[in-house]
Amino acid sequence: MFETYSQTVESRNNNSNNTRKLDESAILVGVYLNAKNNVDTTLDELHSLAEAANIRATAKLVQIRNKPEPATYIGSGKLAELKELVNANDSNLVIFDNDLAPSQTKNLEDELKVKVIDRTELILDIFASRARTNEAKLAVELAQLEYLLPRLKKMWTHLERQGVGGVGLRGPGEKQLEVDRRLAQKRILILKKELDEIHDRRKREVAARTEHRTVSLVGYTNAGKSTLMNTLTNADVFVKDMLFATLDTRTRKWNLPGWGPVLLSDTVGFVRDLPHHLVASFRATLEETLNANLLLHIADATSNHLHDEIDAVYQVLEELEIRKKDTLLVLNKIDTPEIKEHLHYLTQKYPNAIQISAKNNLGLEKLTAAVSDALSKEFIELNVEMSIGNGRMLALLARDGEVLSKQFTDEIVSVHCRVPKHVFGKLKHEPEIKITHDQNYDDITNNKRQW
Repeated sequence: MFETYSQTVESRNNNSNNTRKLDESAILVGVYLNAKNNVDTTLDELHSLAEAANIRATAKLVQIRNKPEPATYIGSGKLAELKELVNANDSNLVIFDNDLAPSQTKNLEDELKVKVIDRTELILDIFASRARTNEAKLAVELAQLEYLLPRLKKMWTHLERQGVGGVGLRGPGEKQLEVDRRLAQKRILILKKELDEIHDRRKREVAARTEHRTVSLVGYTNAGKSTLMNTLTNADVFVKDMLFATLDTRTRKWNLPGWGPVLLSDTVGFVRDLPHHLVASFRATLEETLNANLLLHIADATSNHLHDEIDAVYQVLEELEIRKKDTLLVLNKIDTPEIKEHLHYLTQKYPNAIQISAKNNLGLEKLTAAVSDALSKEFIELNVEMSIGNGRMLALLARDGEVLSKQFTDEIVSVHCRVPKHVFGKLKHEPEIKITHDQNYDDITNNKRQW
């Protein structure tokens, strides 16, 4: 009995959990168009992704071309070489570091006689195995279905049409294909509706947090974001040296020296060419980042592809329409032996970056000072005098700002506080209060940090 669409999705998800067969071995293939630089290390990340999916990489194959081969993506000579590698290594899987068209996948599988997947499907597989919360599972399922929908046709090529055209003469494969497409499209609509509701609820929850500023950790996967969060907040977030160890956003209170309590959020890591289906699906999960007052872009200083990884994060942030948000670049893992000889170069290349070791608590004083300074640029420190009976104003300052101290006389209370700029604009028009501050408001308003 042939598998239907729902059975296929279920089997995919079952194969995507942490119990994937450890004897699954793969040949890694990368096709790079008009590459001018050394491509020897281009498959390193794909190798790490394969390891994250419990797949053992047995060999690698790289080709540089002007354009992909329409039928098989790689040229005929490389295809023959790939076939020899598959047989020689007794591999049962081929993974491309490219996005393949459904027809290309089918042609490759027909030729190689083993399963062929592309980079997007591998990342979706990893996300499916790591999703823990209902929100993350919904987001992954949506991304999987949107990836799977145009490929459904190829799943039913083993069922031939019965007869030659005409109403009622279509074969079981074509009928099942239509049923599967309708089921997939219906499920996609349901998932989008559920995720939209989660997104709206998350937006309301985040918008309601007026009592604290929010700092969000972003960066390439495995750069050390979760380690830094644990160090700063004792959050006990799961940490492991692997890609996409964390999928769900976690928010904890951080008592920032020189400032006070702020909310620190850890988000899913990014990678080069992160599938756009995933970016869209995880938009609700990234709501903390979308609404953060400050981003800390954590980068792995030991990476051989540091510049490319930083650019990849910028691209994802641009896709999320938050690239212009106030951001501090943080170079992590600067205490590792292999990085010492490169520190001078990194300092010249990224002179404004903050160098730290989240694991060994190095450079954290400079980081906290920079965060405090960045957040202070959004706020104004004031002394507000009012009558003791002005409970409404006292409540407003406590709700929308941070009260640092109070001094009372018989009839007057003087509140030393820190308030957002928009609140300061409202206070200027309040009757029966007196405001004094040290900084020039126009200077504060015009002083914005640039990316």
